[in-house]
Amino acid sequence: MFGTTFILAIRSILRHKLRSILTALGIIIGVAAVVTMVTLGKATTAAVQQQISALGTNILQIRPGQGFGRGGGGPRPPDFKPADVTAIRDQVAGVTAVAPQAQTTATVIYNGANWSTTVNGTTNGYFEVSPWPLIEGRYWTRAEEQAGKAVCIIGTTIQTNLFRGGSAAGSRIRVNGISCDVIGVLKTKGQAGFGGDQDDVVIMPIKQVQRRFTGSTDIRLMLVGTDPAYNSAQIQSSITDLLRERRNISGGKQDDFNIFDTAQISQTLTGTTTLLTQIVAAVAGISLVVGGIGIMNIMLVSVTERTREIGIRLAIGAVASEVLMQFLVEAVVLSMLGGLIGLLLAQMAVALMSWLGSLPFLFDVQINVIAFAISAIIGVVFGYFPARRAASLNPIDALRHE
Repeated sequence: MFGTTFILAIRSILRHKLRSILTALGIIIGVAAVVTMVTLGKATTAAVQQQISALGTNILQIRPGQGFGRGGGGPRPPDFKPADVTAIRDQVAGVTAVAPQAQTTATVIYNGANWSTTVNGTTNGYFEVSPWPLIEGRYWTRAEEQAGKAVCIIGTTIQTNLFRGGSAAGSRIRVNGISCDVIGVLKTKGQAGFGGDQDDVVIMPIKQVQRRFTGSTDIRLMLVGTDPAYNSAQIQSSITDLLRERRNISGGKQDDFNIFDTAQISQTLTGTTTLLTQIVAAVAGISLVVGGIGIMNIMLVSVTERTREIGIRLAIGAVASEVLMQFLVEAVVLSMLGGLIGLLLAQMAVALMSWLGSLPFLFDVQINVIAFAISAIIGVVFGYFPARRAASLNPIDALRHE
């Protein structure tokens, strides 16, 4: 019986193709919008997590000032000193390594080609705190670091623009007129979580950068690697107490430095993108309800148009449940077809927007199954009233209908 009912439902839908498509349009748009928004939201979250993890895990970033700026309108807080790096490394439990950084911008020249980039002066602790593999060459030795040798490790952006992607290790470049031996090339990392090309960098021993570029031993950033076995909050508290003591901050005075935990940043950004995704998906889901109302409206029209047909079926022996099932199946099939088309459109939209936005393409089985199931449920919910109305018609009155 169900097979016959299903065939009759399909025939009825195909009999009015244009009307059926327009009826299902609300479901198509609703499913496509919800699936697209949720999938892109998850792709954005995955991209944020990937970019944050590229900065390293179990890392604390310590900077002078409050927040990312100096905070307030007062004088600029003093930079850190090499002794601060040593104190944190030796006196705070749970610290695995400390990497001071001194940064500047410079023009790099090789064989007539030039490129403006960032020069990052640091220690070997940088590669312990935030492991960054090499694709060729080596890291500098402890002796080269202590002596502040003119050696450097470059990112792939520098390799591409100066060496045309060819081998760079063993070559000599000029950084703001200072000769530097390239001893290694870093593996590609891509864009950072807060913008900027992580591969557009020249990394040198910090003593070389301080002596030849910045002209001071001041440190604007420290990366602190932490042992995951220790509580991060406790480590931050110990570092705060130590730096307050070293920077003569007493009483209720505010800290003139800030500590950022990359794990906390990742959790905050992930939570924010997830919340925005849920809000947008809820708004898009309203169109599913609108689509369901459209199906109910058209099914009511269909019942009116086919009143005489219903009367004939009831008169020759069809029971009310069969009529109800026929119209209910029509509504469900129409809604499910809309859901299926919506899923196909959603995948096309996700693929396109992922490509345009440089996001990973994700196929979320769960949201696709849920969206398709909801489309079927909408067909049942909004199709039941018209189906019930058709099944409750009096055969005599239905046959008299013109």
